[in-house]
Amino acid sequence: MTGYVFYESPPFKKSNILVGFEFKNKKEHIVEFNGFKTFKRSYGLDEIALVPSQKTFDVSLVDISVNIAGVKLDIPIFASAMDSVVSPKTAVLFDQLGAIGVLNLEGVQTRYADTDAILKEIAAVSKTEYVNLMQKIYQAPINFDLVAQRIKEVKDQRARVVVSSTPQMASKLGPIAVKAGADLFLIQSTVVSTEFITDDPHKILDLRSFVNQMQIPVMVGNSATYPVTLDLLRTGVKAVFVGIGPGAACTTRGVLGIGVPMASSISHAAKAREDYFHETGQYVPIIADGGIVNSGDICKALAVGADAVMIGSPFAKATEAPGNGFHWGMATPNAVLPRGSRIEVGTIATLKEILVGPSNTDDGSQNLAGAIKLAMATLGAQNIREMHQTEVVIGPSLLTEGKIYQKAQGLGMYK
Repeated sequence: MTGYVFYESPPFKKSNILVGFEFKNKKEHIVEFNGFKTFKRSYGLDEIALVPSQKTFDVSLVDISVNIAGVKLDIPIFASAMDSVVSPKTAVLFDQLGAIGVLNLEGVQTRYADTDAILKEIAAVSKTEYVNLMQKIYQAPINFDLVAQRIKEVKDQRARVVVSSTPQMASKLGPIAVKAGADLFLIQSTVVSTEFITDDPHKILDLRSFVNQMQIPVMVGNSATYPVTLDLLRTGVKAVFVGIGPGAACTTRGVLGIGVPMASSISHAAKAREDYFHETGQYVPIIADGGIVNSGDICKALAVGADAVMIGSPFAKATEAPGNGFHWGMATPNAVLPRGSRIEVGTIATLKEILVGPSNTDDGSQNLAGAIKLAMATLGAQNIREMHQTEVVIGPSLLTEGKIYQKAQGLGMYK
């Protein structure tokens, strides 16, 4: 059976099995409203649960590593390209711990030589004034010499460098990144369109040509649907990032009303990956980006088809995080229509404790790698491709069933 299988609780009859959130033997699951619009049912990570299989593994036999665009990750996690999460210093730490951080080439690191002062100013501003401050800070021009310098700071520590750029700046920043020694280049925006229509040809990035011209692998995001993901895969990119609007600091869903719940987005994108693989023999990873708060969310994202995840707010809580206990999205300082908040996340542990433990908490915020391994062992998955075969059920009660005392006392899953 192809696709990712979801059951209602209690399960449908066999004829109603959902494949990629579509009925296998019936028409796609829709709800009709007044005969004009049809609504497809989509699911978030909070609405699904993973079902143990008939076999389990010793944790020592489980391999959670993944190869993305020729780069091996011992832990299938990217740290988000956000100024509150990744600096040259933390990029090195992520690499040393087995994950990888993405350095934003349009953030404060490439606009200011002294970033510490800028980051402290962002952390100190009031809730009522942070938008104006952010817009002012991010209006400073990008210093292309700093772009090369920041990449070099990471490379000098023998760490791998992944950098990101918006589509508008990719043609300028791409060659600089290559020359400076970057290993991977990510083109990322809130929504990536494969058919951008404009009267200004200078605003168009020919993705296929850009990929062919770059001397390092190119990844792209973000998508939320099967057709767009498949079109992106056909341009030659080496990974596609999936997720629109679910990030902790993102307000795109509130400002624009745009987004697709993450479990559905990942599953649709994974179906595109499988179809592209059968079409070409080329396996291109899917990265789930956004809406992932704890280790359980990571496990569910992998089970519905992601090869790795990208997370921001869980790492913004690290003692080494440049955000000083705060976190914000890269659309927050938009000069015309800000689409992100500066949220206070606090500080809970070191990056090492968050990624590989040991954990000193019971809420899934630490030892992410250990949790992934234990979940996979319990589910009978020895590697991530086997994790994709995990049975998944629609279970909205997963987070509430039997948790009355945790909720009332603010413990565990309700911290």
